Amino acid sequence: MNTDRIPFPSFSSDPCSSFYQFLTTQRPELLPMTRWGMLPAQQGSNELSLSHHSPPWPQGTTVLAFTYQNGVLIAGDRRATEGFQIATNRMDKVFQTDAFSAMAIAGAAGPCVEMAKLFRIELEHYEKLDGKPLTCEGKANRLGDMVKANFPMVLQGLVVIPLFVGYDQKREIGRLFKYDITGGRYEDTEFHAVGSGGKDARLTLKEHFRKHLPEDKAVRVALRALFNAAEEDVGTGGPDLHRRIFPTVKLVDRHGVKNVEDTQLATICQELLSQQGES
Repeated sequence: MNTDRIPFPSFSSDPCSSFYQFLTTQRPELLPMTRWGMLPAQQGSNELSLSHHSPPWPQGTTVLAFTYQNGVLIAGDRRATEGFQIATNRMDKVFQTDAFSAMAIAGAAGPCVEMAKLFRIELEHYEKLDGKPLTCEGKANRLGDMVKANFPMVLQGLVVIPLFVGYDQKREIGRLFKYDITGGRYEDTEFHAVGSGGKDARLTLKEHFRKHLPEDKAVRVALRALFNAAEEDVGTGGPDLHRRIFPTVKLVDRHGVKNVEDTQLATICQELLSQQGES
């Protein structure tokens, strides 16, 4: 018998539109803050676990997002580090969360990935119960609630800082939301970048970002920002043409979420490397 299966009577007796809230009341041991060191929610305690040190989970990254002509672009490098060592160069940090939204993660890898997966289920759960998807604003608010609930883990060093983007079908524009560690949600109409290389990426975006960039130029600006961040930040991985490892870039517009293919990324990365060699 699968002990992780939630009994049907429990689910049907609490038809909450928030899957995250449902887990909080019915199965708190499945929540990330419980699995990563917090006491179960039903004990009514905010105490931290005995382990106060921050283990060497992979962290260090650069993720960014900005608006462009058709919607909004979101991108991130692929490197994860453990202290001064490279844990992997193939980690995905940008996730599609539903048909018209995506998020990128920065912080401790384990809790970051779990939050991204849980948020995707949260949006699916709401749509199945209510028969319609959340608004772009509603999605951003739900993610803010999850970041806020993660604050006790922040005190243990397990920081999760997401970027969220979505295409607002009512307003017909791409929208970008950033968060602080307490769950504060802020909308940015132009660009933002977070992570250990976020400052370097923002400097590049400040120089090259223009409103209403066409798609091809937007992808080029994103790769340039990630490339410059990798030059300055040890926690950010640059493109690896030999192993065919490139940043993850997604575009969100009125047609939905689209991945930029590696063939296009390879061409642009090669050009950027050539320009650097000539300078």
